[in-house]
Amino acid sequence: MAERALSHSRARVRCSRCGAGILLLALSIMLATAALAADRTTASSAVYVSDSAFGDVMDGLRLAIEERGLVINNIMHMNEMLERTGADLGMDQPLFGDAESVEFCSAVLSRRMMAEDPTRIVNCPFIIAVYTLLDQPGKTFVTHRRWSAEALASSQAMTEVATMLEQIAEQAVTW
Repeated sequence: MAERALSHSRARVRCSRCGAGILLLALSIMLATAALAADRTTASSAVYVSDSAFGDVMDGLRLAIEERGLVINNIMHMNEMLERTGADLGMDQPLFGDAESVEFCSAVLSRRMMAEDPTRIVNCPFIIAVYTLLDQPGKTFVTHRRWSAEALASSQAMTEVATMLEQIAEQAVTW
């Protein structure tokens, strides 16, 4: 009986050492998973930075869209909406200095994109957002959706959409 108790005691010591190793392994896996999740999040958006004023970048964005014969459907005043709803919810900390999202459409690209895959309806209208951050004065940011390399490799239409959004955003930040 004493030998059995000693055996259980040794097993517990080994298990506690194993437990520490397993805990460290689990923590490492969790940190790696969190890092991958952060990479996926940032990979879903392309962000461009300009030293130009918010209004100038918005003008550049409108011009870049309209020069291509595209129609602006709507300009969403995101900052105003967030401030209004934030006050109603008791979350009155400002998120942006200025923030607007521009919705626009390319009838040709939209149709081709959805002819390849009807679920791509969620990508229409195209949206490019312009914003400033309170803690980064003098900088204006332009962002749009980015698709995975796999999605682009499998679709000529999506590649053209991605290229169009990149060119428009790049033109906006150089305004």
